[in-house]
Amino acid sequence: MSQEHKPTGAAPAQEPEQRPAPEQPGGGATEQQNPALDHDTVSRLQQQLEEAQTKVQDNWNLFLGARAEMDNLRKRTERELANAHKFALEKFVNELLPVRDSLEMGLDAAGETADPAKLREGTELTLKMLSDALEKFGVKEVNPQGEKFNPTLHEAMTMQPSHQVEPNTVLHVVQKGYLLNDRLVRPAMVVVSQGQKKS
Repeated sequence: MSQEHKPTGAAPAQEPEQRPAPEQPGGGATEQQNPALDHDTVSRLQQQLEEAQTKVQDNWNLFLGARAEMDNLRKRTERELANAHKFALEKFVNELLPVRDSLEMGLDAAGETADPAKLREGTELTLKMLSDALEKFGVKEVNPQGEKFNPTLHEAMTMQPSHQVEPNTVLHVVQKGYLLNDRLVRPAMVVVSQGQKKS
């Protein structure tokens, strides 16, 4: 019988090595499962939802109360402001009424007597009453006779040359000015000196 000769030095063919697949975490389970919420979790979430709804309702009630209060405050403020504008001059009028009374009495006295001294005295007293009433309410007169001209408080009607005073000095007050709480109500109308013209 003939014998088959295998080639010497050739390694026998080997099958590829099969390695076991790595195990998946959790005991080899490959599918991910979403466990159902248990009864305690549902109860807890329901309780939290009810608490949140209660807080929302409380905050809404607070908002409605605050809005109503602000609306009432606005109406009350508007009413008080309207009354303030309407009756702002009440005290001032009460101070001026005696001045009017004095003027009326002066007119009556002028018809009964022709004594100029008494008429002048009555007029001076009435003027003092008026000045006192104005002063109580922050009214001050601006009488800049002999002072430097101040365009902030004075209004120059004309300018005249003068040897007696420096230029820009008030020579004559045509009409007094007035301040109300240091705010100019009316400027003083004045005549102002100017430098001598050179011939």
